[in-house]
Amino acid sequence: MHDKQVRRRRAVLAALVAVSLILLTAYFGESPSSPLHSVQRGIVQVLSPVQDGASKALAPVRDVAGWFSDTFRAKSRVDQLKKQVADLTQRLGQAQQKAIGYSQLAREVGLDNSNGIDAYHPVGAHVIARDPTLWYATIEVDKGAADGVHYDNPVIGDGGLVGRVTTVTSNASIVTLITDHSMAVAAEVQDSNGDTGVLVPAVGNPNQLLLQYLPQTPPFHESVGQLVVTAGFKYGPLEGLYPSGIPIGTVSNADTNNLANNGQVQVDPTVDLRHIDSVQILTTPHPGAARAQVP
Repeated sequence: MHDKQVRRRRAVLAALVAVSLILLTAYFGESPSSPLHSVQRGIVQVLSPVQDGASKALAPVRDVAGWFSDTFRAKSRVDQLKKQVADLTQRLGQAQQKAIGYSQLAREVGLDNSNGIDAYHPVGAHVIARDPTLWYATIEVDKGAADGVHYDNPVIGDGGLVGRVTTVTSNASIVTLITDHSMAVAAEVQDSNGDTGVLVPAVGNPNQLLLQYLPQTPPFHESVGQLVVTAGFKYGPLEGLYPSGIPIGTVSNADTNNLANNGQVQVDPTVDLRHIDSVQILTTPHPGAARAQVP
């Protein structure tokens, strides 16, 4: 029974193949006006409206499917781009932070070479905490007594004077900045006259310093843009604490009337104390130099 069904199916398949070959041969052998061509044209004419209608009916479905497909691809692409942007932003932040650190370290190296800071056995340190207030009073660094740091050691960084050590623990120190109200530094204007005075913070302005006790008699040599550096010797109530020649700032306002009446000029700090990241602590003061005392 099973063999008969198999033979019957094979016979039907052979017959269909034979009929197909006959029709194809007849179709390609006939002229365009032959019956087979006419039948084909008729079938096409009948089915064409159906195909066109079906295509129009299915167009919205295709559009919706395409929209979903495009949306999924776009969302996937957006997610990839967001990840790339986040990664590049992180790398940029790290690069900028390193660039700032390198720039500050380069200025410290320049200061070492020009002022002979190596004789003071500088200890490099990183800032680990800042004064949270607007007033730039103190910073905390990651070096302390275990590294040879002592109370009152001068601190430099970013090419200029930062302050002095006022608290020391085993592995950390507090540095009081030159903009703190308790600070005073014997300073010199690096012009042809070389006038000296005492540099103190401006009251109510943490971004400003005042160089006081300058000569009040003409001619007045202090002018805007002149560099102000540490004097390195006893001046008035102060005794030498800082090595000489360390940049502190530049004269930003040298009003003649203010000089004549008060003997002072305004000075902008060299170091951006709000953003400093690394410093050097001068652990060995100059031989014979006493600690600065402000009455």
